[in-house]
Amino acid sequence: MTGEYSNLVETPEGATPLEPDEMGGLKFKHVSTSGELDQLEQAGITDGLKWLAKQKHPDVLSEGFTLELHKRLFGSVWKWAGSFRLTEKNIGVDPVQVSIQLRQLLDDAKYWVEHSTYPPKELAARFHHKLVYIHPFPNGNGRHARIMADAILTKLLNEPAIDWAGGYRLEAMNERRNEYIAALRAADGHDFSFLLKFVGT
Repeated sequence: MTGEYSNLVETPEGATPLEPDEMGGLKFKHVSTSGELDQLEQAGITDGLKWLAKQKHPDVLSEGFTLELHKRLFGSVWKWAGSFRLTEKNIGVDPVQVSIQLRQLLDDAKYWVEHSTYPPKELAARFHHKLVYIHPFPNGNGRHARIMADAILTKLLNEPAIDWAGGYRLEAMNERRNEYIAALRAADGHDFSFLLKFVGT
C-alpha cells in the first residue's frame, strides 16, 4: 500500500493488515503514523470500557452485543467499526462465514456457561481464541476478543477479568505479545495448554 497511509501499515506480528478501502474508513485524515493511530484507538477503547462498565446485565453472548462492543471501542476512529469485514485476511475465516461461525461460537459459549463445561477462565480463553480465529472485523479483533472474554467473566460468571497484558502492551512487539501469538497458534492446532498457561489457569 502506498500513499498517505503508508506509515500506518507496519503491523506487529500477528496483527491484521488493512486493505486500502478499510484505511479509507479512518475518520481522522490527519493521522500519518501508527503511533498517532494507536493513541486515537486507545482513547476510543477507554471510552468503550467505560460504556461496558455501566452495562448491568448485557446480553454478552449475542451478535448484537458483539457488534455494539466493537463499535463502542473503535467507532470514534473507524467508520466501519461494528461491521463485519468483507475482505480476506492473513488470518480468519472466509468473510461469508463470519456471521455463521460467530453465531455458532456464541451458541457454544451459552452451552458452556449453562453446563459449566469448563472452569471460568478456561471458558473465556477458549472463547477468545475462537473469536480471534474467526476474525470478524477488519481490525481490532484481538483487543475486542480480549474484552469480550473479560465481559463473559465479569458480567456473566461474576469472576475477575484476565490479566492479558501482564505489565506489557499487547499491541506492541514484546516478549508477552510473542507468547500470546504463539499460544493462539498452538490453540489453532487444538493445543490449548499454552493459552491456558498464558491466562493463568
